Amino acid sequence: MTNPYEEILRGESLLRRGPGLRHELIAGRLHALVSQSAATLANVQVLPPRSVIEICPGTLLRPDLVLVTAPTGKPWLIAEVVDKVDHHPDTVTKKDIYEDVRLPRLWMVDPRYDIVEVYHGSRYGLSLHCTLANRDALTESLLPEMNVGITELFAD
Repeated sequence: MTNPYEEILRGESLLRRGPGLRHELIAGRLHALVSQSAATLANVQVLPPRSVIEICPGTLLRPDLVLVTAPTGKPWLIAEVVDKVDHHPDTVTKKDIYEDVRLPRLWMVDPRYDIVEVYHGSRYGLSLHCTLANRDALTESLLPEMNVGITELFAD
């Protein structure tokens, strides 16, 4: 387990408990696979896990995975590995924030059900593009080398 950490959600401090072992295994595996897929892309930077990002004024988040465009440093893909005990901030509050800032891509990785919800930004906000489970594969058109089997991602 990792240590507790703080996030600031719309000006309010939220102390998050340290994620459990399975959360960390999944987050680490996802980070490694995405980093490998993005390695050849000149305009993409993968931030270290749980890097502090100021997504908007008064909101400092620590997502499990963040990809930014290198020229601007602006996030274009964020992945949140949902905590089984403390899931509301990830699945509701932070998702609303990501929608408000018009994040282009959001992956909600949910170890409770071994699924990944893939959201695409649209002019109307985040839209559920697909829900992946079992033998599906997580791919991303902006990361041509990206192809992660869901069973591989959630393997214990």
